Amino acid sequence: MNPATATPTRPKLVEIEKQGAVAVLTMNDPPANNYTFEMMRDLDEAILEARFDDEVEVIVLTGAGEKFFSSGANIKMLASVTPRFKYYFCLHANETLLRLEHTPKLVIGALNGHTVGGGLEIALACDLRVARKGGGKIGVPEVNLGVLPGTGGTQRLARAIGKSKAIEMMTTGNLVEFEDAERLGIVNQLVPSSSVDEFRKKVMEYARTFTTPGKAAMAVGHIKRSVQSGADLPLEAGLALERELQAKLFASADAKEGLTAYTQKRDAKFKAE
Repeated sequence: MNPATATPTRPKLVEIEKQGAVAVLTMNDPPANNYTFEMMRDLDEAILEARFDDEVEVIVLTGAGEKFFSSGANIKMLASVTPRFKYYFCLHANETLLRLEHTPKLVIGALNGHTVGGGLEIALACDLRVARKGGGKIGVPEVNLGVLPGTGGTQRLARAIGKSKAIEMMTTGNLVEFEDAERLGIVNQLVPSSSVDEFRKKVMEYARTFTTPGKAAMAVGHIKRSVQSGADLPLEAGLALERELQAKLFASADAKEGLTAYTQKRDAKFKAE
């Protein structure tokens, strides 16, 4: 049976939980959280649910368990399907991660454990990446399987750390510690924690710093969209996009509140309106 058309009842492989204005998406197939078409379809659905939920201002994406954020695509699955299915599988994964990038809400990748292969490619589609200090390794070892990082890795990694260093990482297939990944610019910050539960708690505290009323979540989302959508445009077109998004913000209640609070020398209280 074609995995793309099979529809048996099954547990969700990506869970979504709302904690106030933060939606937590958890890839749930421990210990490795490696993804199949079914998991990617569930991720796609969870992204759309969080996008359309007006109460959600920030999205956190993480993995279940303690060992892995994600080890990437399920190799046994790839070995059992046709080349055509593999192509459509990669195409759908590309579309899903683009949907994550295009959603005008900040996405934080919470790297609770090893983040390798397609797992790193998923993390690279997040806007910010925080990792548990000493909690794992990062890398794209697909070359050891005779293939390339085919879920956006060749493009996003090069944009994140530069072409030469990205090519080195991909052609050697070497893994690096989270601490080295921070120095390379793959990880934004390391979070010291004695357990994964403490790590997740700290990530949630960090995520809430981007939500109302303390932060203008609409402005955060528009900043993200301007950067993500404008990065590959010619400068003039990118500036035009920036102006259009700025015009929308200038017309918002939050901009009025922010400017008024500044002149009155008080803290602004934003409402994402």
